[in-house]
Amino acid sequence: MSLLRSRDNPRVRRWHSLVRDGRTRRAERSAVIEGAHLLAAYLDSGARPRAVLVSESGQASAEVTGLVRRSGVAPVTLSDALFRWLADAATPAGLAAEIGIPAHAALPALAGDCVFMERIQDAGNVGAILRSAAAFGLRHAVLSHGCADPWSPKVLRAAMGGHFSLAVTEVDDLASALGGYAGTTVCTVVQGGSPLGELELRGDIGWIFGAEGQGVSAAIAAMAKVRGTIPLAPGAESLNVAAAAAVCFYERARRFSTRGARS
Repeated sequence: MSLLRSRDNPRVRRWHSLVRDGRTRRAERSAVIEGAHLLAAYLDSGARPRAVLVSESGQASAEVTGLVRRSGVAPVTLSDALFRWLADAATPAGLAAEIGIPAHAALPALAGDCVFMERIQDAGNVGAILRSAAAFGLRHAVLSHGCADPWSPKVLRAAMGGHFSLAVTEVDDLASALGGYAGTTVCTVVQGGSPLGELELRGDIGWIFGAEGQGVSAAIAAMAKVRGTIPLAPGAESLNVAAAAAVCFYERARRFSTRGARS
C-alpha cells in the first residue's frame, strides 16, 4: 500500500481545500468528515463515502480498520504529519472521509417538522441545533445566507452526525422558504410571546431561530404564525440560541411522545 507524504500531491491539496474552503465545498458538492464517530454515523445512514483517508498510525486502530472495511472503499494512507496538516481537528483521530453533499431539498415540498435558521454565524451553535433537530425527529433544516457553512468541519463535529438524518438546505431567500412551508411557523422571542408550554404544537411545526445577539429579524419574525417565549428565572436575560432550540424541540417531543425523541 502506497503512503502519501507530500503536500504537493494533487489529491491531498484538493482535500485540504475541501476542509478549509467553503467555496470549494459548494463548487464540488463534497465535504470532509473527520473521526470514527462521524464516519460510523455516515455509514449507518446507508451512504458510501467517496474516499477514506487513514493516517499511518491510524492503521493500528481496530476501530479505524473496522470502519474502513465497512465503507467498502480502499483507503488512502497519509503520513501522520501530512494527515495533521490536512485535518481541521486540533488532535486528529487518524481517520477521515470525503462525502458528497446531498442535493438541496425541494423547498416547495417541505413537509414535517423543520428548523429555519437566520444568520446564525457561530459554527458550534449551528452544529448543536442540527444535532438537537435530528435527535428530536425534525426532518428539515433550512439555513439562510449568512449562517455558518453547515458542511464545514466545525459544524460537522458539533452536529455529531445529525446531518445524516436531516435534509439540510441553504437558501439565499429565507422569506421565500418560509412562504413555501405549509406547517405552523413559530418564532422564538425573548419577551412578548406566548409561554412555550402554552403553545399549540400540533401538526407540522417550523421553528425559526435568529442570529446570536440580534435574534430573528423583524421581517422574518413578521412572517411567523406564532411567537413563543421560553420562561426564564428572574434576572436571566436570555438563552444561547442552540440551548433555546433544544428546549423547544424537547417541549414538542415531550407533548407528542409518539413522534419519538431519541436519546
